Amino acid sequence: MPTSDPAPQRLLLVVDAPSLLHRNHHARVGSDLRDLGNRPAWALHGMLRQVLEAIDRFDPDLAVFGFDDRTSSVRSATYPDYKAGRAQKQPELVDQLDRAAAMLTAMGLHTVTPAGLEADDVSASAAAWAEREGWQCVVVTSDRDTFAHLSASTRVLRLIDGGIHGSPLLDPARLFTMYGVAAEHYLDYAALRGDASDNLPGVSGIGKKTAELLLAGMGSMQEVWADIEHAGGANLVATLDSIAAEQGGRRIGAGVLKKLTAPGAREQFEFNRSMMTSRADVDLAVSPDGSGPGRLPVDPAAVARVVGYLGVAETTELALRVLTHPSTGTP
Repeated sequence: MPTSDPAPQRLLLVVDAPSLLHRNHHARVGSDLRDLGNRPAWALHGMLRQVLEAIDRFDPDLAVFGFDDRTSSVRSATYPDYKAGRAQKQPELVDQLDRAAAMLTAMGLHTVTPAGLEADDVSASAAAWAEREGWQCVVVTSDRDTFAHLSASTRVLRLIDGGIHGSPLLDPARLFTMYGVAAEHYLDYAALRGDASDNLPGVSGIGKKTAELLLAGMGSMQEVWADIEHAGGANLVATLDSIAAEQGGRRIGAGVLKKLTAPGAREQFEFNRSMMTSRADVDLAVSPDGSGPGRLPVDPAAVARVVGYLGVAETTELALRVLTHPSTGTP
């Protein structure tokens, strides 16, 4: 008796909207594009173009747009200097950040702004939801923190200068090929090296290359700390020195052990990891049967009205094709 092919898994597309807005603001500020009300629109327009290209490419069953809560932050409440090193946002960018969610919502698209949290918490929750419900998930962002969400069910399109079609689509295997770090250990890696953009210093003396070697040899920081606690770091030293011998480099085991056991080193690592860990329990208000919020296509009249207000006819035509008809793109 012939067997039918299994039904393809449904796809949830989640977009880190603030990431796209920031990137397009800096890339397109010279255009000074204004909407029909003469308000700044270059970041909004650039974000929308990339959203449309992503939907056209991946043909999602559901699409969710994550935003930061710009009124409160649980991370800043824990660490008042969180993101303190960042330059002050230009007023034109702030204006467009404030308008973006309302613009997408008016088009009939589904936005999620979790109280006190960030867009990355939406991405993490989408990845967890997809794994739980048997869906596939693609995260669109320029933020490396989302690498921690990679799994058999979640890929990350990390936007770089090539845009939607020229940026790498990462799965766990490709992440390891490109960065030398396993997805399940990415948070350990990030916590070791720190994140200057979030004002989180790394463990003193442990840079990018050392963090890669450490995790490649030991697997996870849980194993590293266990070895230090119960064997004085003997396995750590032997492992790193063995790697150095194989690569023809100098022995670094004892030096790395000294840095990891320095006063405050483990505390810095644990603090970084806690700050970098995204919440995976944000209610996305989406349904496993693909109905309700986030479903495509959306109302043509709303798309024409909202996108038309940006004043770029070509983008309005693209939006009507992509958002109001089934996509012909392929993942």
